Amino acid sequence: MPLAFSDHNPSLTYARSENRGSGFGPSPRRLQPAHRPVPPVRRHARRRPITHCAQPITSGAEMIRALGLQKAREMIARRDVLVAGAAGGASLVLPGPGGAVALPKGTGAAPGAGAVGKFPVPTLDPTTIPKYVTNLVIPPVMPKARHSERHGIDTYVIGVRQFSQQVLPPTLPSTTLWGYGSLGDNSTFNYPSFTIEAKTDRPVRVTWVNDLVDSQGRFLPHLLAVDPTLHWANPPGGNAGRDSRPTFTSTPGPYTGPVPIVTHLHGGHSTEESDGYTEAWYLPRANNIPPGFATVGSFYDEFREKFDDAHGLKWAPGTATFQYANDQRASTLWFHDHTLGLTRLNVYAGPAGFYLLRGGECDLPKGALPGPAPAFGDAPGTRYHEIPLAVQDRSFNSDGSLFYPTSREFFDGFAGPYIPTTDVSPIWNPEFFANTMVVNGRTWPKLEVEPRRYRLRFLNGCNARFLILKIADSPTARPAQSAVPFWQIGNEGGFLPAPVRLERLLLANAERADVIVDFTGIPEGTELYLINEGADEPFGRGEPGVAFPVADPATTGQVMKFVVGPLVSKDTSVPPDRLRLPRIRPLGSASVTRRLSLTEANSSSPLVPPGTPVQNLLGTLDAAGNPVALAWADPVTENPRLNATETWELHNFTVDAHPIHIHEVAFEVVDRQPFNGSPIPPESWERGFKDTVIAYPGEITRVKARFDHPGRFVWHCHIVEHEDNEMMRPYQIGGRRKQDH
Repeated sequence: MPLAFSDHNPSLTYARSENRGSGFGPSPRRLQPAHRPVPPVRRHARRRPITHCAQPITSGAEMIRALGLQKAREMIARRDVLVAGAAGGASLVLPGPGGAVALPKGTGAAPGAGAVGKFPVPTLDPTTIPKYVTNLVIPPVMPKARHSERHGIDTYVIGVRQFSQQVLPPTLPSTTLWGYGSLGDNSTFNYPSFTIEAKTDRPVRVTWVNDLVDSQGRFLPHLLAVDPTLHWANPPGGNAGRDSRPTFTSTPGPYTGPVPIVTHLHGGHSTEESDGYTEAWYLPRANNIPPGFATVGSFYDEFREKFDDAHGLKWAPGTATFQYANDQRASTLWFHDHTLGLTRLNVYAGPAGFYLLRGGECDLPKGALPGPAPAFGDAPGTRYHEIPLAVQDRSFNSDGSLFYPTSREFFDGFAGPYIPTTDVSPIWNPEFFANTMVVNGRTWPKLEVEPRRYRLRFLNGCNARFLILKIADSPTARPAQSAVPFWQIGNEGGFLPAPVRLERLLLANAERADVIVDFTGIPEGTELYLINEGADEPFGRGEPGVAFPVADPATTGQVMKFVVGPLVSKDTSVPPDRLRLPRIRPLGSASVTRRLSLTEANSSSPLVPPGTPVQNLLGTLDAAGNPVALAWADPVTENPRLNATETWELHNFTVDAHPIHIHEVAFEVVDRQPFNGSPIPPESWERGFKDTVIAYPGEITRVKARFDHPGRFVWHCHIVEHEDNEMMRPYQIGGRRKQDH
């Protein structure tokens, strides 16, 4: 029988079960060991029978139905992925699509006609980056705008700008990034953003400004290579062609700018015009926007008018103003860019930050949990015992610039032909796993802690990497023994029904975990390490080191270091095992059950190796239970009645786990059910409410939500490479729109 992780036993024992729901249960596939004499390394790409993109049934789905999940697992070969980087002094040669290339800092270069289009990118060997020499940066609080508290609303003016920051240790070059900051204070621009502190039932109004312009007011090019063959914002298409998948007569080079943005408050209970809808983007107010370019997305004007009608404020060009009612449970939220077809690149460039909602009946009284957290106006040197931790993976070039693939060849070695000769996009990679771990904008930082309790708010901000976090006394020993447990008290939707003791945290992309870590009694001078036992590849499930190779212990298997210092403050917080968490009001019964599908489409071209993935898709199921794959532009199929409570069944026909995020709602995880098995209750850390859930391969994941804001929203996979290439769908609450786009 397979082994499954049991979170109920503090000694980290394992329960034997055929149908256990944990992500540490049986793996959907067996992998060959990674061979990485020097990174980067390309393992064998997944090869499957050719399937047509328009076909509603993928080969993986057919195999699961015909053979059963376990047999399909054995027969479906895993694709390979590449961990970016190269040995010190070496160069990584990457091809440019159609002879046009994007240089590391976003400038364009076009070799002569007929040129191969390859150029050297010197990448930074992650093993040469010193670890634990830089102190962890604890994000300060974002300052409010002047006169911000008029009418009982906290107001902010926050822009996205380009700047240089020391992400790598000081002995190495700085990195050009994008990030949020208060337009009234240049010192607040940072990666990740300063934190927005909000109070339950007190509105927050933010004017989000696209300030990606230079000192002369000209638009800045993108830092990374943008693939214009996806279904994306497409400003060059003009108003008629925006938010579309363009057609080409020859393989295009990368789009470099101007760059559209739109900010989404992830986990917010938002109205449609303030949700950061992916087609409500806007360009900077630059003085050199090319003639004929669309300057806003398809929904921008409609939402601008709606916001004006509701709040008496019309958005200025290059901006959007959103208002958040904060009428939800105290919780850990975050904000990030959400532009159609560009999310993976815009967020990788830096724009993201925490939004912490406090107060109300669903919070704990002051002093019950470790504190303080950062507050506006804190004196320098203030010690914090509540700390948000944004964990991300990044790769770098030797000049300190960000590395992200500029060609599809990076993923699986397929060097073309690309669109339009085949259906393979020239730049987009199905997933990307970087080679360096970054916490709060610093590579492998260290934090001195007192021997007392700390409240840590974890966010998995990676593009594609699932994290399995553990606190160990060795940075490299695998398997690692837990040295200090986590007490998880909350997730995306606020506090759990009761604290849960865990030896490790499984966090999918965009998931959050609110935990208490108790360093009480640990001797001064002790060094402890936050390590990652997730994989350097797509996650399915299974025991680390058994079902899949753990992350490289020398690089991506290490996250940060804790050094226990002297006790200098009194800890009056309640021990986690004695905490009584706020009561949770469960949702009522559902009136509708929707059957939804998750699939992967492979290339249909005879010029492309069989099994080459070209899209990930959401959709529905037909009467026989077969997936009906739908693209972003297909008609809306999810249309809950206003104030209806519905159950959504996520049928995963792929061999990967997908973190599914539904905008506007906080949902309950009802259960999971293998395709040929019985329902399994949710994990203890998934109780209460969530906004992102792991849909495991070969299973039905059921969630239940109440849809109480009318309008247009989206649901999608939060592996952002998937999201950017069709694994996102619009949904409509409260009937049809007066007009569609």
